[in-house]
Amino acid sequence: MTQYEQLLQVLEAAGVEFIIVGGFAATIHGSARLTEDLDIVYARNTANIGRLAGALASFHPYLRGAPPGLPFLWDAETIRRGLNFTLITDLGDLDLLGEIAGGGTYEAVLPNSIEVRIFGVECRILNLKSLIQTKRAAGRPKDFDALAELEQMLEQQEK
Repeated sequence: MTQYEQLLQVLEAAGVEFIIVGGFAATIHGSARLTEDLDIVYARNTANIGRLAGALASFHPYLRGAPPGLPFLWDAETIRRGLNFTLITDLGDLDLLGEIAGGGTYEAVLPNSIEVRIFGVECRILNLKSLIQTKRAAGRPKDFDALAELEQMLEQQEK
């Protein structure tokens, strides 16, 4: 089970620049759907990549779904050479997204995010309208299933 509170605290303590997207962002907005991972879009500048690598290192990040024993080195260079990572950590499942479908990079989605306090952590989440846009762009069945609820929530929010 993903330990959202601890993951957010670890990222905040390290000064990682990130925006919560995906199912957990929907939950924060009020969705009744449960999610099993934390999805974040992270800034891909050199300093932030270094902070991200350091923050997660002691929690043994490994590629989710990869065969056990597959060599995987978690460091800033790995992050720099990659973009999106679906990880299992000692704190649970974490998806690190350098870009998100329908939204783009951290810098592109930053204006479409809002600041919230979750578990005592000040962080940013994608606003509801942009979250709907990214879910639609992802095109996965589970995202389409969530759209009706999210659109109804947006309609209520706009009233």
